Parts: sequence; C-alpha cells; structure tokens
Amino acid sequence: MTTPNEGQRTPATGASPNRVDSLDVYRGFVMLLLLAEAIPLGAMAARFPDSGLWRFLGWHQSHVEWRGCSLHDLIQPSFTFLVGAALPFSLAARAARGQSTRAMTLHALWRAAVLVALGIFLRSTGRSMTNFTFEDTLTQIGLGYPFLFLLGLRPKREAWIALALILVGTWAAWTFYPVPEPWAKNANIGHDFDVWFLNLFPREAPFVENGGGYLTLSFIPTLATAILRSE
Repeated sequence: MTTPNEGQRTPATGASPNRVDSLDVYRGFVMLLLLAEAIPLGAMAARFPDSGLWRFLGWHQSHVEWRGCSLHDLIQPSFTFLVGAALPFSLAARAARGQSTRAMTLHALWRAAVLVALGIFLRSTGRSMTNFTFEDTLTQIGLGYPFLFLLGLRPKREAWIALALILVGTWAAWTFYPVPEPWAKNANIGHDFDVWFLNLFPREAPFVENGGGYLTLSFIPTLATAILRSE
C-alpha cells in the first residue's frame, strides 16, 4: 500500500518529511484489528455466555451473517479507504520525481496485477491447485486500483461523477435483477456472475456459491470508498 509522501526525502537529513499522522494512526488501528484475530474472543464469549462484555467483543471480532455490520466487517473497506487516501500523495511524489504519466500508469497496472496475483496465491495455499477467486481484500483492491489511478489523474468533477454512477448503477443492477429477493445472500446478480465467471477457470470442483456471500463484482462499489476518500 502506498504511503503518503512516498519516496520524498529532505535534502539535509535524508529523513521523510512530516507524514499525515491521522492516516498512520488509522492504518495502525486496522492492522491491530487484523492481529486481534489471533485472540479467540469468540471462544471466550461461548465459554462465558452470560458475560455481556465477552459477547460484545466476540461479536465485533466476527463477520455478520449477511445484513448489518460489525467492527470486523470494516477491515476490508478500511484498507480500500487507506488506498484512496494515499493515492494523491503518491501521484504528487512521483510527479515531483519527474515520472511521466505513461510510467505512472504502467506502475499502477503492475501494482494492480501483483495485488490480484497475491490474493489468488494466498487463497490457494494448502490446496491441490490454484484457487481462482477474486473476493479477497488484495484482489478487490487490485481490480479497482487501475480505475482509481486513472480517476486520480482527472479533474475532481469527473471523480464525483464516477462515484455517483457507481453507487446508482450498483443499486439499479441489484434492485432490478430478476430474482425474488435481489439483495439476498447468494441469490443476486453478483452471485450469478460468479457462477458463470469463476467456472471459466480450472477448479477442484465447480463453483456453486461463496459461503460468506462475497462477490467478485463487489470491487465496483468498494471502489467508491477509495474514490470518496481520494477526493
């Protein structure tokens, strides 16, 4: 993930200039939430069912079934939020170093490809063959990053238009898709897309559904989070 003021150094000391402390604090908090997965708060809540404190902590360390949101559900959008927050600093730093738009574009595409590849690699660990899946945090950011980068080069007005189109378009695509309950888990346009798309890749078994309801197309509304913060 790009950090603010990436690559800039002060001539006298070689030290990094002042950083955006709020972003560093937020990044640290998100990483803390990730590390907290090593602490079995859910198991403690199950062991002490009468404890309101353990129930509260255990609930916020797990994903909700489908509707609603816990603190744990905010980890992935938080990473996307940070990517959008860091992008303007990255563009400014690279422009200050004299990089051309073409060079920056190629770098952004390379970074996106690496993120997608890493996400697939991590999801394939321990399996007998590559698990082509694109709902992982890394793959979701990688899929959206080229679009975020290109919008970062455009006037802010175009970014706001793109944000509105993404939000309204996603709502319309899900709402008017011909299924009984278009926003239901694994019974929506995103799920049907994955049943077609993911089965184009070689798999251990045909893809039927994602147990958590996570979708490849989620990178589109997720991109809106990064666009909003980059503005």
